[in-house]
Amino acid sequence: MSVKYPVEEMVKFKSPDWTKNASIYQVNTRQYSAKGDFASVTLDLARIKRLGCDIVWIMPIHEIGLKNRKGKLGSPYAVKDYYSINPEFGTESDLKALVATAHSLDLKVILDWVPNHSAWDNPIVESHPDWYAKDHKGDFRPSPWWDWDDIIEFDYDQVDLREYMINALCYWVREFDIDGYRCDVAGYVPNDFWKQARQALDRIKPVFMLAEWENRDLHMYAFDMSYAWSWNETLFAIVKGDACLDKLRKYYSWNERAWPKKAFRMTFISNHDENAWEGTPNEKFGNAQKVCIVLSCLGEGMPLIHNGQEAGESKRLAFFERDPIEWQPHEIGDFYQRLLTIKKAHSALWNGEYGATMIQVPNSNQSNIFSFIRQDTHSKWFIVLNFNAQEQAVDFGESLFLGEYEDALTNESIHLESSTILNLASWGYKVFKAKR
Repeated sequence: MSVKYPVEEMVKFKSPDWTKNASIYQVNTRQYSAKGDFASVTLDLARIKRLGCDIVWIMPIHEIGLKNRKGKLGSPYAVKDYYSINPEFGTESDLKALVATAHSLDLKVILDWVPNHSAWDNPIVESHPDWYAKDHKGDFRPSPWWDWDDIIEFDYDQVDLREYMINALCYWVREFDIDGYRCDVAGYVPNDFWKQARQALDRIKPVFMLAEWENRDLHMYAFDMSYAWSWNETLFAIVKGDACLDKLRKYYSWNERAWPKKAFRMTFISNHDENAWEGTPNEKFGNAQKVCIVLSCLGEGMPLIHNGQEAGESKRLAFFERDPIEWQPHEIGDFYQRLLTIKKAHSALWNGEYGATMIQVPNSNQSNIFSFIRQDTHSKWFIVLNFNAQEQAVDFGESLFLGEYEDALTNESIHLESSTILNLASWGYKVFKAKR
């Protein structure tokens, strides 16, 4: 008698339908405007929508600890009270108005959540010291090996801590109608806790969960999306000349074979950590910015825009002080808007299981040119990217790319055949849409 071994889906939950072609926008409320408050963000939500984004991620909103505070204003990741709102940003009414306005624009709002640690002067330090991890001397400890001395770590072996944290997570969904969370250093918290939290949240409403981590197991029970840190690091290494282009191909091979199709990966060239500690896109990617942005928006993954990128992200934002973004019209904003419009309109370019798998198109210049197709029954896209500072010529093998196309960025028609040679400018890119 033969034994049947059925295929079991790794991801045990369903992402909300509105995630299928979404893009995400990060808001640092403190630096977003001259006033640094929720009201200023609310007034700008329509612009964020026009940019092409669907999910607004707001950095931590809670009161910040005073004890061992870094800088004058402290890190928003040193939470003094999980049920509070930082008075810098406004009131409960201001936050509710922000969420309501976002929903009226068909935007979703997720809050940044800090589950791994709290400020030293969070009230539960006194009321529940047993909820915290201890060092070899029996003292409260910051996260090991990091310079996060303004915080102390929780101990998730404590069942009552889990109940407290899940109740707090549910509070903001139930009372403020937020749509999910971006979870700080999610991998430092046990996965079984995230399973418990997701189940509790989904009983209130379908939520979207983003893990600041890169581990496929987090997608099993809890997280719709995880950071594609290795994607970002690979692109930066290629642009610097420290890695060959095959390393990017290895990323996509790993992403296709090792990760479930339902797992969204967040692709980005900037975020608050990158900006503050590593540098702006201009510093890190220079003239290669646009070719990397094309891949982030039209390759597999959900693109992130860090607030200010669309204005050229002209400076590193101070992390512990007020340092408002310098807003200005900029070609990068127009570029993102064009690409996100394309992404949203064509299902082959959508996220996770909703979009098409990237298929490599071998070319004659593999050390410099990255070329692939994404196609479904509705559209076919051939994307060619030059990851070199010099102009490059290239032709292509196999037959998948052959046909009549329109360049989606210039509206020019082109017939691609086996003898076609393309010339791509320094850090150049081509986005071809097949004619049907």
